[in-house]
Amino acid sequence: MTLDETILLPAADENPSAGGHLEARGVNAWFGEHHVLEDVDLTMPAGGVTALIGPSGCGKSTFLRILNRMHELVRGAAMAGEVLLDGEDLYDPRRRLTEARARVGMVFQRPNPFPTMSIYDNVLSGLRLTGSRPKQDQADEIVLRSLTQAGLWEEVAHRLRDPGASLSGGQQQRLCIARSLAVDPLVLLMDEPCSALDPTSTARVEDTIRDLRGSVTIVIVTHNMQQAARVSERCAFFLAGAGEPGRVVEFGETAQVFEDPADPRTADYVHGRFG
Repeated sequence: MTLDETILLPAADENPSAGGHLEARGVNAWFGEHHVLEDVDLTMPAGGVTALIGPSGCGKSTFLRILNRMHELVRGAAMAGEVLLDGEDLYDPRRRLTEARARVGMVFQRPNPFPTMSIYDNVLSGLRLTGSRPKQDQADEIVLRSLTQAGLWEEVAHRLRDPGASLSGGQQQRLCIARSLAVDPLVLLMDEPCSALDPTSTARVEDTIRDLRGSVTIVIVTHNMQQAARVSERCAFFLAGAGEPGRVVEFGETAQVFEDPADPRTADYVHGRFG
């Protein structure tokens, strides 16, 4: 492959995976003696976008990290309950951690590409961490597919040798999305992916989320109520009382949660009366 001239690669796969069905059953979480989540039950259907909303400190990001086993990396952290992906327990001791992370990808609050690594190699870096070493033509196809899915291909096709740090903040975040997609995950977790971005970059990331709908299951934590309403089909409202663990107060179709919530606390939060 020649990266210095116009790049002509095979067409991206038009029939990607429909994502995985993710289910949390009776999830509890602790940091030491501090009980941060209690009895969370959520179903996140394959190919859908589920938003997690609620005030800071109610356990949303902790729950997100439990979904791909990042919580267990924190010293003193513990969890109970089940996380099932297509009916299989992600915490089964026979399952390798790298396998779980490959199937459930993660995009963080701030873009974190490898700054001196090329755009091309950034996309492939997650794949290589799993031990995969694709041949050149396979690698080219993966880069094309991932950058296209992340809505970045047209902007970087002629500069794949440039370092990841040469991109704008919004482009870097979409590069991180492409890096996660390169391993062909069933689920993509997003922890406030637009909080450090300007409105234009935020709109492009939201477009990417909408474009990915149906091909990968997305779970997004956001404090932006308008964003949750724009990009998600289902919404879970987390809340924690003073000195109490976070719980899911309400879960349902996004339109119902925002327009006709069953719990008055949900209505107060989505309409900005607290939080």
